[in-house]
Amino acid sequence: MDWHLPFAPAVRRLITTFSLLALAMTWLADLALLSFAPDAFSPATNWLPVLVTGPLAALTVAETRRSPPMRWRVAGVVAVSLTLTAVCLAVAPAQSSFGGLEGAALIALVIRTIAQAPSTRAAALSTAALGVAALLLPLRMRSWAVFVPGGYVLTVALTIGITLGCAIRALEARRRRNVADVRQAERLALARDLHDLIAHHMTGIIVQAHAATAIHETAPEKVEPILRNIARSGTETLESMRRLVRVLREEGHVPQRPGDLLSELAELTAAHSAPGASGSPACPARLEATASARTAQLSPEVEISVFRVAQEALTNVRRHAPGSRAAVRLDVDAGWLWVTVTNTASPKGSPSPAGGSSGFGLIGLRERVEALDGTLRAGGVPGGGWEVGAGFPLHAPPASAAACSAPAAFGP
Repeated sequence: MDWHLPFAPAVRRLITTFSLLALAMTWLADLALLSFAPDAFSPATNWLPVLVTGPLAALTVAETRRSPPMRWRVAGVVAVSLTLTAVCLAVAPAQSSFGGLEGAALIALVIRTIAQAPSTRAAALSTAALGVAALLLPLRMRSWAVFVPGGYVLTVALTIGITLGCAIRALEARRRRNVADVRQAERLALARDLHDLIAHHMTGIIVQAHAATAIHETAPEKVEPILRNIARSGTETLESMRRLVRVLREEGHVPQRPGDLLSELAELTAAHSAPGASGSPACPARLEATASARTAQLSPEVEISVFRVAQEALTNVRRHAPGSRAAVRLDVDAGWLWVTVTNTASPKGSPSPAGGSSGFGLIGLRERVEALDGTLRAGGVPGGGWEVGAGFPLHAPPASAAACSAPAAFGP
């Protein structure tokens, strides 16, 4: 499970490395103590915690694609640990090995279980079972002189583990709330844009209807083309209305009207290329558009979304890769309009746009693009740069609209 912790990839790798190193050193300490025993393999409870239950518990901490659910792993480790403790108390004729690696693995399982358990009840039950198994480990030595200090150390370690697990769980819950808030805000923004575009369509329909009413007696031959335009505009409006399904609308919005997409993108790249007001270095950017993209018929909501993608991507370039060169490219391929924003590596060695940031901007973009049946991708490119690309399907006009508008090409 990916906890989406607010750490850079290098920090997460560092945490993983040191955790594995701690477990390895603990196991080496167990092996060293076992080698000092007069008879390491008699009784069996001397080597079982070191060579069997300890490594087994450490393996359950890891998460792979084939790993069983966490609750089954916790149940298995607790059952094995408690069984071995009971055997050490009831059967073993002398002191047995403590099992330092097993204890460390149980504490690590406490942290992971609290952090990723699906419910609070499941996390509490698993933590209680793991805690009991860990606190009973000193009983294997069959000595109060070992049980008291060992129990104290394990209690402190268990408390620290529970605290860390709760902190990670709280961070994950806050991240999920932030993601939900960003998605909801993007839905509302998309709804505002689409509402204003629909209002624009309806205004044109009303104006054409009034014009048809005014000329139907004096110039009846001009009424039919107007009606065809009204039918086509109504079909486009219904297509836009379909995209408002399940999208809430916020009051007090600021109306927006789409302009020419290429002109707006040209202004955007020009503004991006200018030096920042605070003295930040200029980020050269260029706009590229193929002939097919220049002549493509785009719905207004797609134009606005294309502009938003370019705007967000260029903002991330200036923020995370100052001084790098960027390119905004529009292309049409197999019925899809593609907008791609690519930047080179920053000359100052700044991290790539997604590294070290919350990523909420890309989450909002994905919500907007997918609402239009599109697709969004983002990732690194060779040479240390970054690329954000979005694809929007070029929907063919419905058959009804095409049938109404086709004869107009041969009309007066």
